Amino acid sequence: MLQTKPAVLIVAAGRGVRAGGAVPKQYQRIGGRAILARTVEIFMQHEGIGPVLVAIGAEDGPLYDAAVGEHPRLLPPVKGGATRQETVLRGLEALAAEGATHVLVHDGVRPFASAALIGRVIAALEGADAVLPATPVTDTLKRADGDGRVIATVDRGGLFGAQTPQGFRLETLLAAHRGAAAAGLAATDDAAVMEWAGVPVTLVPGEAENVKLTTPADIAAAGRRLRQDGLLILGETRVGTGYDIHPFTDGDTVHLGGVPIPHDRRLAGHSDADVALHALTDALLGALAEGDIGDHFPPSDPQWKGASSDRFLAFAAERVRARGGVIAHLDLAIVAEAPRIGPHRTAMRARIAAICGIGADRVGVKATTNEKLGALGRGEGIAAIATATIRLPYPVDPPGEETP
Repeated sequence: MLQTKPAVLIVAAGRGVRAGGAVPKQYQRIGGRAILARTVEIFMQHEGIGPVLVAIGAEDGPLYDAAVGEHPRLLPPVKGGATRQETVLRGLEALAAEGATHVLVHDGVRPFASAALIGRVIAALEGADAVLPATPVTDTLKRADGDGRVIATVDRGGLFGAQTPQGFRLETLLAAHRGAAAAGLAATDDAAVMEWAGVPVTLVPGEAENVKLTTPADIAAAGRRLRQDGLLILGETRVGTGYDIHPFTDGDTVHLGGVPIPHDRRLAGHSDADVALHALTDALLGALAEGDIGDHFPPSDPQWKGASSDRFLAFAAERVRARGGVIAHLDLAIVAEAPRIGPHRTAMRARIAAICGIGADRVGVKATTNEKLGALGRGEGIAAIATATIRLPYPVDPPGEETP
């Protein structure tokens, strides 16, 4: 392993004229944040990285301050030069003064480099002075003349597209850049400067997703990608419904929503006959497509005789968590002529929330009568209807399979 964590130089001094817009492209926003802020964040979150330095345009200080902010490992920005090479040289001189021994140089408008890619570059630096992430060219390449006519097909064998972050032994890259500046060399990336200096460059696999945002179309596509990623993080939303009804029998307490309510009768059932919790349990199990309460707690099993129904609802809530999901909302409607539900609604919401491990603001409880119609209207029992809204992560397709 490297003795010290490599520093990072993020090159963000360009004007990005091809991207258009009122500000340089690195300060344009995708997903509500500046591109440069997202790029910096990649390295701030990586445990294998040391100090981070951003090279910015001479007039971009206010834009940078508004977009990036501060972080303990983020050095004050350095002002770039007239060319990319001059900008990188200034950044390397600043990092050398900080005592850095290795450096990753990254484009400020590549906000999608993964932690795994950064890790590959760092690992390869243990045995190399220069490391370049790259992807093999897969498109057929054509050479055209000035009039747009194809004049040749280019053999793509052994051709790669260069990416960043590129990793280097800092003193070696700094010497190469100083020599290139003296010789007037114009190179498009730092690996090319090392090639010119005769330093071997080691390839590691790049990533197709690690795109450089250059044009308005690139930036628009990046915004769409972030929106899609946001939906994937939220996962799929599922809704389940549950219904239960129990008749009255002799007793003095009704259990509803996990709350005992004094009454001149009780509900008949194998457990405590809490129709509200039973309906909620079925709603959660339905959203999971995992059967119903009778499948998991059959009334034929004597162990559930007289059981408290909070056990059933807690089981269903745990099944959601076991699938990596969350309960977004529970809605309960109780149909009863008596007892009155209103005085107990707050206690029911709190109890249901506690059983499910969610906030009471995610639980709705309502009550209504059956307008004297039918058995419920005659006060012969109580019914409950429940709706559960949950979010589950999207399933990962097994290798070799495709989602239809």
